[in-house]
Amino acid sequence: MFEVPSLLALFSLGPYELVAIGVAAVLLFGRRLPEVGRSLGRGIVELKKGLRGVADEIESSDQEEQTKSKNDDEKL
Repeated sequence: MFEVPSLLALFSLGPYELVAIGVAAVLLFGRRLPEVGRSLGRGIVELKKGLRGVADEIESSDQEEQTKSKNDDEKL
């Protein structure tokens, strides 16, 4: 499998890369850049809410199965 340090090193950005990304963003989006940033922020928040909902659903499902198996064990 992949080594974590080498995988993280692949995505590390230096100051020159960040400046280049910033210049490209300004050239592409111009005055709409704050709007684009807000939209991305809202999207990330919605993604986190969705992931949290899935995790809660999985956890409640596991708890229901454990409760059911305990009740079945008590009946025997």
